[in-house]
Amino acid sequence: MTQAWQQYRSAPALGTRLVRLDEVDVGSTHSLTLKCEKGSFPLLLVRLDEIPLAYVNACPHQYLPLDQRGSRILSHDGEALRCTNHDATFSARTGEGLSGHGEGCALDPVPLSVDDDGWLVIGNAE
Repeated sequence: MTQAWQQYRSAPALGTRLVRLDEVDVGSTHSLTLKCEKGSFPLLLVRLDEIPLAYVNACPHQYLPLDQRGSRILSHDGEALRCTNHDATFSARTGEGLSGHGEGCALDPVPLSVDDDGWLVIGNAE
């Protein structure tokens, strides 16, 4: 997994708690804005299976949030994310661009794990 997300000025620290795992339903997305002294960091949680995935919520086409124009960004089959601004499409499992303005680029993945108290946290499990 690339660590491009850490290059954002407002990237959260490893170990940052996000939400409890049971607050993110299977087959859904959950958008968060994490705030720190360096600014705001847009995060998109995608739960397809037991453990959610996370991406920087910024379409690489113009760095606008995928869900800027509406929250329905996950395809019916749960395999694709669609940017509501310009219909760029990305794999929900890998972030890889699939079509439209998404072709040839990818979403920046953010590593996640679940702590002993059931919270999603930034970073891989130790």
